Amino acid sequence: MTERPPQRVPNRQLAALIAEAGFSNAGLARRVDQLGLEHGLDLRYDKTSVTRWLRGQQPRGTTPALIAEVFTRRLGRRLSAQDLGLDACAPVYAGLEFAATPEEAVDIASGLWRKDSGSHTELRKIAFTPAGLVVPSRDWLIGRADERVGRGETPPGPRVPGQPRTATVPRQRQIDRGPGQRVTGGDIAALRSVSELFRALDHAYGGGHARQALVRYLEHEAEPMLRGTYGETTGRRLFAAAADLTRLAGWTSYDIAAHGLAQRYYVQALRLAQAAGDRAYGAYVLVTMSRQAVYLGHGREAVQLARVAQQGVGSGAPPVVQALLHAAEARGHGVLGEVRACTASLVRAERALGGARPGDDTPHWARSFDEAQLADEFGHCHRDLQQYRAAAQHAERSLQLRSPAYARSRLFCRIVLATARLGLGELDQACTLGAEAAQQAMEMRSARAVEYVRDFERRLEPHRDAAAVRNYRDRVAALL
Repeated sequence: MTERPPQRVPNRQLAALIAEAGFSNAGLARRVDQLGLEHGLDLRYDKTSVTRWLRGQQPRGTTPALIAEVFTRRLGRRLSAQDLGLDACAPVYAGLEFAATPEEAVDIASGLWRKDSGSHTELRKIAFTPAGLVVPSRDWLIGRADERVGRGETPPGPRVPGQPRTATVPRQRQIDRGPGQRVTGGDIAALRSVSELFRALDHAYGGGHARQALVRYLEHEAEPMLRGTYGETTGRRLFAAAADLTRLAGWTSYDIAAHGLAQRYYVQALRLAQAAGDRAYGAYVLVTMSRQAVYLGHGREAVQLARVAQQGVGSGAPPVVQALLHAAEARGHGVLGEVRACTASLVRAERALGGARPGDDTPHWARSFDEAQLADEFGHCHRDLQQYRAAAQHAERSLQLRSPAYARSRLFCRIVLATARLGLGELDQACTLGAEAAQQAMEMRSARAVEYVRDFERRLEPHRDAAAVRNYRDRVAALL
């Protein structure tokens, strides 16, 4: 006698929420399809699909999280797939949430670190979604500061007579950190030092050089600290250090063209910065997101992110930070071909940087924004606006001022200069500069470096029969 298949149980949780939201079955299906498009998914659900879900069928893949997000947006409170009576889904959608609490932020960020440090190669194939920028930036701008981030601390009780004043920490706990241990100033100093180390490696050799080591460090060192014991002051500093490392993980992911993964790291870095109470660093994360949007050709989103960052810190930020924010907006306008708006933003950036003084309290992450970087921003903007003479002048100035430690940035600037020379009709110089940059790109683990070179080569196509271009191709071919 054959066994009958298990009978599905009607999903009363989903039915109740559909009624609360005022959705029809067709309306819910349409909203899930639309949200899927925001994330690069071609979903084709209809009212019959929703009927099946109500009868107990479990949707596959990332759909449960998408359905939960539809209800979250409609009802104004965070809902998970389980709240809808649905199974948890694959982690493709996870990471774009702006957590409601610091505890939830730790859960989301650490989940991302663990998945990325493992063999989840699908994470690096997730598509970038411009629509995924809107909610986190809005929540950061209008969200309330976290009142408490301290964890696990209780007032000291009365000392038992004969008990030593300080308990001896077992030797193994000193070596292998586990959740619940007290976080010290030395722990946070270590996080900061490691961040500077990975940042220097990224600048010199590209994001792919040590990205996995950075992610594993976050998983094995930063997460246990975040789940440790700390007071308010230490906790804010801890969240700030974790935000910096998480943003850097996003930046290195961006540099290897894992754009959807990078976007998720940025969103979580933004939330960790909010828990830290560091408004200026949150603005810096938004600027990082803006730069990724520029690179991917989403100029309007890039401008909006830069403006949200400016609004979020107000006029009280140090001059160097103000310059950085205005330069980011200028890059967005440049991609859009908006000459007047781009020029106005560049002027504001130049004026702000000119107002900086040695005694200013400039954050560590903004100190690299100097005259060399500003000249680089001018060069990129003028290139995008096809103002090639100005682009060449600023790119040359940036290369003169920029430290060799910023090897990748110098490569980008060299390509900007090559493109400007090409636009001015100076084909020989352009090809010489391009070949030098191509050789540098071969020595780095940076998809962006390779893409800069490819962009230059696409611009060479109309001149492909010229002797200088043939010579360029021979030189580059010899490098392979």
